[in-house]
Amino acid sequence: MNSPSPLPTELAEAHALILQQRQELAAAEARASGAAAMIAHLKLVIAKLRRDQYGQSAERGRKLLDQLELQLEELEADATERSVIAEHDTSVQAFARRRPARAPLPAHLPRERVVIPAPCACPVCGGRLAKLGEDITETLEVVPRQWKVIQTVREKFSCRSCEKITQPPAPFIRLRGHAPGRACWR
Repeated sequence: MNSPSPLPTELAEAHALILQQRQELAAAEARASGAAAMIAHLKLVIAKLRRDQYGQSAERGRKLLDQLELQLEELEADATERSVIAEHDTSVQAFARRRPARAPLPAHLPRERVVIPAPCACPVCGGRLAKLGEDITETLEVVPRQWKVIQTVREKFSCRSCEKITQPPAPFIRLRGHAPGRACWR
């Protein structure tokens, strides 16, 4: 790897250097996104070929599958190399939370809070537990001519002795009005 060239002393030179580096970064990001798209495409093709693997032309499909897997491995290795190089050249980006899969239930609906009891002591070593937080799952329940949201709370605790995290398991929620074992969309 080349040693970095000395920084310019003139403002115009510094401005030109910044613009040049921005263009190089944009080009690197475009190459990386193109590689990511190609990787996603190859993964889809490989998945389709795996489904067809046991069909009439399994031998021909197997050779093609091996070739695509090799190409995918090369692209992933190149993408990994580019990301390692980009990490050294750019600053650390802030963590971005994923958006929830669905919108939260309306706030005006009445809520009923059901707390699932957590163990009093660590199930691993019997040590004292300290509360870390809680997971809240909201389900919509229909009462005739009335709606309410039931919040099921599963508190998280950590053991002061062994530092293990403990949380009760999520309950099985059966939809009312549906027979057990039947799909609810019928």
